Amino acid sequence: MGIHIVRYEKDDETRWGALAGEEVIPLANTSRTLDAFLEEGPDEAKTLLASGSAKSFPAAEAKLLSPVTKPARIVCQGANYSSHREESGLEAARPPFNMIFSKADSSLCGAYEDVIRPEGIKLLDYEIELGLVIGTEITEASDIKEDDLHNYVAGLVITNDISARDIQLPQGQWLKGKSYRTFCPTGPYLYLLDGEEVPLINELELDLWVNDELRQSANTDQLLFKPAETLMELSEIMDLSRGDLVMTGTTGGVAMNLTPELLGKVTSLAVPGQDKIDMMVEDQAGNGRYLKDGDLVRCAIRSADGKINLGEQRNRIVPQSDAPPRTRNEGINATS
Repeated sequence: MGIHIVRYEKDDETRWGALAGEEVIPLANTSRTLDAFLEEGPDEAKTLLASGSAKSFPAAEAKLLSPVTKPARIVCQGANYSSHREESGLEAARPPFNMIFSKADSSLCGAYEDVIRPEGIKLLDYEIELGLVIGTEITEASDIKEDDLHNYVAGLVITNDISARDIQLPQGQWLKGKSYRTFCPTGPYLYLLDGEEVPLINELELDLWVNDELRQSANTDQLLFKPAETLMELSEIMDLSRGDLVMTGTTGGVAMNLTPELLGKVTSLAVPGQDKIDMMVEDQAGNGRYLKDGDLVRCAIRSADGKINLGEQRNRIVPQSDAPPRTRNEGINATS
């Protein structure tokens, strides 16, 4: 069975810990990044958990941070569920190519932090996604198969690909529309997989609620491009490092709902930019599903048999004018 790792802030220190039920066992590992932690931290966590006598404290006494740290590549898959493709104005069938884009690592935030809605953004959307944490350096084209995926994926996290649709589509700015600070809630836990659990990656249930209304519900067996083939494709294009994050795409149920005709217009190079923005906002403003200030977004990912449980995110939407300044570099250990 795998283990749950947390990165937390307590008593003005940022530390790593192993989760035992509702208790956190502090680890001696003081690595500044997830990359460095993955070198020796997991072995220490397994030893302390096996001892049954390690000192611990209630998880509620600490602030849980994103277990994915800066610097990190965040590589994303787009339109990777048929239901989301259809609501986005695309053909539901698996396309001939994998849609790949990225988010800035400064968008990372904790599973219980506020998500800040930037001023002027009207179409703020949610996207629950399974996150894969890379466990080894990938520097050349690799023949990655399902049965050796454990050699490349260290663990799993919940991610939420918060998106400003009025930037992403009319401006054609996917990186910009998805990379505002706090637009990538991650965690609360990093679940480090045992090798025999890797097949369960394709059997996980994803659920997202907005103010207790279930908006998204799916299973990773519905992914059009599975993790192994996606990582193999990425290995042919780019380097990946231990601690990097690959987000596998979201399912149907997001706020955005486009007809193929509208999608064509708001992404057309022939339509003036401001006209596309106005058209998108006018068409979408009436559906009432976009995130509003004060909304609470909850995300959960688990296997049906309970063997894998990635916890639950709870993020409140707040306007930029009400958000306190973010002074901590979430990728740096505060004790160093």
